[in-house]
Amino acid sequence: MPGKYYVPSDARADRVADLFATIAPRYDLINDLQSLGLHRWWKRRMIRLAQIQQSDQALDVCCGTGDVAFQMAAAGAEVTGVDFSEPMLSVARSRGAKLGSQVRFLRGDALALPFSDSSFDVLTISYGLRNLADWEAGLKEFKRVLKPGARLLVLDFGKPDLAAWRWLYFQYLRHGVPRFGRWFFGDADTHGYILDSLIAYPAQRGVDAGLRQLGFGETRIFNLFGGIMAINLARKAS
Repeated sequence: MPGKYYVPSDARADRVADLFATIAPRYDLINDLQSLGLHRWWKRRMIRLAQIQQSDQALDVCCGTGDVAFQMAAAGAEVTGVDFSEPMLSVARSRGAKLGSQVRFLRGDALALPFSDSSFDVLTISYGLRNLADWEAGLKEFKRVLKPGARLLVLDFGKPDLAAWRWLYFQYLRHGVPRFGRWFFGDADTHGYILDSLIAYPAQRGVDAGLRQLGFGETRIFNLFGGIMAINLARKAS
């Protein structure tokens, strides 16, 4: 049975906001622990695939504490990070001040981005599409703010094709990951949410199909660690 943070309805945004307000102070630490630090490598892979050019206008949606946004800025892009969780943005802004980064962080809704049509050369979203109340509406909104020919990259939890590997992976998400929530926050549901949301999420193949249905071209799936994570890459038609 899903935990208290997963609600498959319009009320989901409020529950997710509560979740990220709770975990923001230790978000990066727990990501390192539960992924054995691999999430940093996966994000660097996504940045390489983004093929950042000097002065690209880049948008990082659901930017969290800013690690992807900072990497894109270091690669030469002019970066804006958007998230609807003010506690997460507070951590990102604090990190940016320490780094001397020029990344701009804004509070906003991924389903109604506060930007004009055709504004960005690159758009990234890491572990965020799965959390939207309507992931297909999210992709449609991303397409709106991208310039013709721009790149879209989605990094998120995947569903491995190999049944045995998927079973082992889901067992870890069901029984192992919630322990981090219990140890750090006294609430297993903060991390049990990952499996709850993944079960309802179409993962890499469904996202690829959704991108193609919206008219994106050059769609590709990059499976990571046997498909437990995946990067979806697409380009807006010129």
